[in-house]
Amino acid sequence: MSNLDNKIQKVKELCDGKFISLYDLEYKNKLNENKHWTVATRKDKAEVENFYLNQKEDKVDAVGICAYHVRYKKLVIIKQFRVPINDYIYEVPAGLIDKGDKDIFESVKRELKEETGLDLLDVNNDYTIEKTYLSPGMTDESIALVFCTCDGGLNKDGLEDDEDIEAILVSQEEAREILKSKGKMDVKAFLMLQNFVLLGDKMFI
Repeated sequence: MSNLDNKIQKVKELCDGKFISLYDLEYKNKLNENKHWTVATRKDKAEVENFYLNQKEDKVDAVGICAYHVRYKKLVIIKQFRVPINDYIYEVPAGLIDKGDKDIFESVKRELKEETGLDLLDVNNDYTIEKTYLSPGMTDESIALVFCTCDGGLNKDGLEDDEDIEAILVSQEEAREILKSKGKMDVKAFLMLQNFVLLGDKMFI
């Protein structure tokens, strides 16, 4: 956190959900006026209060996996049904970090296997960023965006009942065609496909 005076004055819980909760934040704007902002969070109440009122560093919530299949020389993406948009959308494999995970790489290994059936080989730390925020206008959710290599065959054996996911291996030319298709796309997948078209495997190896 920065050394600036804390602008958040009060934190009020609005809704306590299983995966996402809502809070009202009372804060002072640059004119020193009291304002309110509703924020969605994956953190529990103690973590929320520590972050907003005590300016404690927040933990990373999830991992986004930018994976390259070394044998087929293709990028790994998924197409997943998302209830909030009522449609299928291109994404990168991703998942929440469990409290028992020793580090983000354990989370990456598990989520990659569950969503695609593929095995994690190696991580490129030069491109990996361990915390980046997804939509800071509405949520404090953050992810580690991890660039890695993988191997193995695609399968759906690890999917949960509520997960409707198709894993896809794409070449540079196929990535270019997906971008041209104007299909619904998560911004991480868009940037991943765009950079893969331009750079190929240089981001992973």
